[in-house]
Formats: sequence, structure tokens, C-alpha cells
Amino acid sequence: MASVLVPVLYMIIVFGGLGVFSYIYRRSAASKSLPPYFPTHAERNAYVTLLQKSDPPASDALLKSALVRRAMTDVQRVLRLREDKPALQNLLQKGSIGDDLWNSLLAAEKELEAEIMEVVAEANSFVEGWGQVIFPTANEMIANEKMRSLFESSEATKQALAIKYNMKTTPQALPVTSPSTSQTVLKSPNGQAESDSESVVPATSTPSKSSAKKTKKRK
Repeated sequence: MASVLVPVLYMIIVFGGLGVFSYIYRRSAASKSLPPYFPTHAERNAYVTLLQKSDPPASDALLKSALVRRAMTDVQRVLRLREDKPALQNLLQKGSIGDDLWNSLLAAEKELEAEIMEVVAEANSFVEGWGQVIFPTANEMIANEKMRSLFESSEATKQALAIKYNMKTTPQALPVTSPSTSQTVLKSPNGQAESDSESVVPATSTPSKSSAKKTKKRK
């Protein structure tokens, strides 16, 4: 009888200890604050600061500009979540990442939904119906800023390459009309004049032989 009770008690102790450990671990993990998926929303804090300013109060134009900047940051975060969520879900299924990162993404998604609703409400408080177009406007502004940054970077790259390889722009040939011969002359970069055969226009026209014979016959 004692030989039967010993293994039973051993199994009860082992499984009971594992159950207590898992309960304590899950409770401590739930009590821990999740790491933020996004950094601090500086644009939202700036808008709230301007909104609470009372001496003197911020103008409506400044508040609207700050609200648009806040919406632009929200659009960028939405785009990032759309790109990161499928990849993180795939990594989570493979076991490459832990549940804490996935839970942090889900928490950021819920927080962003509440943020978007708050921005829409703030926009409608300025102008009725503005909340429906503030995010498309913010998206267009982000695209314009990207195009401008690409253009500026390309111009800077061209200037850097020109300085690096000592690239000099060669002057183009400019057309000059000679008053004596009425010919179009091209000035080459070395200063010599080169006539263009196709653009030569005679100053005076001489009569042909056939026209001279016709005048003699008439006489």
C-alpha cells in the first residue's frame, strides 16, 4: 500500500508545483507593462500644449497646423503597422519572436485607433466635416515632402559628384548673325567662328543666265 502512495504523492507534488509556478509566472507577466511599440507622440503632446495655452491663447491657424502635423504622424504609424503586422505574425508562428512584441503591436494598434478618432473629433471642432479630409490631406503632404526630399538629395548628389570628378559644363554654341554676309555663324568654345552651311543666306541675288537670255530676246 505504501509503495503505491509514494508515486502518487510524488506526481501530485510535481504537477502541483508546476501549476503554481505557471500561475505565478502568468500573473507577473500580465502585471508587467508592455514596451511601447512606437516612441512618444511628440506632435500630439505639442498640440495638447498649444491647446492648453491660455496666456496668450494659441491662434486657430497654429492649432490647425499642429493638428495636421499630428495627423501626418498618425498616417506614418498606420503605414508602418500595415507593413510590420504580417511579418511579425509570420515570425510569431515560427517562434522567432516572443509574445511580448506581438502584444505590444496589438496595444499600439488599439491606441492608434483611439488616436485617429480623437484627431477626427478635434478637426470637426474647428470646421464641420474637416475630420473626413484631414487624413487624406496629411497623406498628400507626406508624399509631397518625400518628393521634395528626393529632389533635394538628387541635386546634392549631382553637386557632390561634380566636385569629386571636377566636372565642368561646356558652353553651348550660340548663333551670331554677321551683318555683312547675312550668314549665321556659330562661335565655338575656343573662340573660333564656324559657319553653318545650311543657314547661309546670300545678301544679294544675281540673275541667272536663262533670265538674261529672255530679256535679250524681248529687246
